[in-house]
Amino acid sequence: MVKIGEYKLEPPVLLAPMAGISDVPFRALVLKFGAGLVVSEMVASQEMVQAKPGVRERADLGLDQDRTAVQLAARDVFWAAEAARMVEANGARLIDINMGCPAKKVVGGLSGSALMRDLDLARDLIRAIVGAVSVPVTLKTRLGWDDSARNAPELARIAEGEGVRMLTIHGRTRCQFYKGNADWAAIAAVRAAVAIPVIANGDIVSVETARRAMAQSGADGVMVGRGAGGQPWLPAMIAHALFGSPAPHVPTGRDLVEMVLEHRDASLSFYGEKLGRKVIRKHLGWYMDQAETPKGLRRAVLTARDPSALLADALNPERRAA
Repeated sequence: MVKIGEYKLEPPVLLAPMAGISDVPFRALVLKFGAGLVVSEMVASQEMVQAKPGVRERADLGLDQDRTAVQLAARDVFWAAEAARMVEANGARLIDINMGCPAKKVVGGLSGSALMRDLDLARDLIRAIVGAVSVPVTLKTRLGWDDSARNAPELARIAEGEGVRMLTIHGRTRCQFYKGNADWAAIAAVRAAVAIPVIANGDIVSVETARRAMAQSGADGVMVGRGAGGQPWLPAMIAHALFGSPAPHVPTGRDLVEMVLEHRDASLSFYGEKLGRKVIRKHLGWYMDQAETPKGLRRAVLTARDPSALLADALNPERRAA
């Protein structure tokens, strides 16, 4: 069990904030299997605060879900504090600060991992958010901007000094984006620099990679990102293997088809039919990656208005072989 201030994180296996992926329906599914915490898609502070009331009301962050943190991106201390107050008032139990997103659009706006190049501004933003709320604040970042500026330990010490209660470190620099391999061993320098919990992130796609990430980094837990695509039970499997949590029921056959259909229905309900079909298509692709679905059948599923009748074959290799 890991303590984030007064918040008890058990098990310390998290789902990462991923734009267009870790939405409310997917997070609910991951939580159902047994993840310890899920983090919302990144929310831009100023844009959220300035949104018209109708827009803001439709921006469902899933704050009614237990074990959910809201991630904020910020570049201005005023809007950072206002956004933090707003999400706390709406029920956020934890607030995570994004200082790791490598996307050009985010970095170009002096947010995300760009803040690793301006530690004074990073300090001011952390101070503004922590000072604005009573709920615990965490921070997610990377090893540094590039290999010549791996300053994650310095940022970690600043964050701890300003009241951040937990850090998540992606084992790559900003300039690596998602290329190469995550350097879990480099996270150990952050673990040694602070007393607050540190979570390892990057390339955690199985129980074994989670085990190696923990061993090499000395981290207190792990955050699963893209590896959860097509296997929303993965965080729970890792939690069982590494922390003794109850073993999840990994669905196969008819159970898997029913779960995927429930995910699809939840997406259509959440987004509406037109956008929901578009959003769920990527998840259907990942489910079929896991099932090694043949190309022709895969194409039929992804282009069907209602793929329900095709999923039994698409997701069941044994049925296809019969």
